[in-house]
Amino acid sequence: MITSSLLVNNLFGLFLMSATSSMGDHSLCLQGMNLDINDVIEKSRKAGVQALVSVTEQQSEFEEVLDLAERYPESVMACFGIHPIQGSADGHRSVTVQDLEPALPFFEKHKEKLVAIGEIGLDFTPWFVSTSQQREEQQKVFALQLDIAKQLDLPVNVHSRSAGRQTIAFLKEQGIRNALLHNFAGRPSVALEGVQAGFCFPFPPAVTRNDQRAKLIRQIPLENICLETDSPSLGPKKEERNEPEQIRISCQYIAAVKGVSVETVCEVTTCNALKLFPKVHQRLKQ
Repeated sequence: MITSSLLVNNLFGLFLMSATSSMGDHSLCLQGMNLDINDVIEKSRKAGVQALVSVTEQQSEFEEVLDLAERYPESVMACFGIHPIQGSADGHRSVTVQDLEPALPFFEKHKEKLVAIGEIGLDFTPWFVSTSQQREEQQKVFALQLDIAKQLDLPVNVHSRSAGRQTIAFLKEQGIRNALLHNFAGRPSVALEGVQAGFCFPFPPAVTRNDQRAKLIRQIPLENICLETDSPSLGPKKEERNEPEQIRISCQYIAAVKGVSVETVCEVTTCNALKLFPKVHQRLKQ
């Protein structure tokens, strides 16, 4: 790997941060992150990270994401979505249309502030989804949010756990052209179906502890790769909080696997991100 000093001036950091995640340790980590969010953002700036895309998983998080974007208008940009797995006091369950309905007015109301729709998608993990009815309901929620993305002309940030092939096929059926397949864990052959459709695949720092991701990185063209952190999760060490500045680790790892320079990965993934997220590009030029 190459030292991070090369990244300071060049790295565009597109990372995906859950505002308050419904998924287990995400929410606990973020509660801690809120205590030092100024330091987190300042460290990311010093590391060369120019843009932070903050995503939601449920409607109750929308206001917090907007608040972050308003507090840090030069750094944080908002992204709304209803995740296929919803959390509650009773645990986690598959999403329903009823989870999405109260959120629908917010997409239109705040459309000028949104740079993407997400985190949305499909999650067919057996302990969450055990019936065909649950899978069909997820697809309905996914389709409704894809329609919103098309109406607002926004890219989508997509979750696809245990449903990689189905998710890519569904995106293509729905006529989606601008999609980021977040933390994709499917087979390289399936990922290449997404590549053929023009989709992008971001990699978080956790790739350094997963040899299977190296296979994906080798197969996916650099022109279809972006960088992410999924902060506060998916860091290089599972037990430690992941922060946006660690996006450099993803960049270094991709460069090592691809056998190219860190500067090349910075440049190409920057171009990919700016093309995928035109409203981010516009904000950075202001």
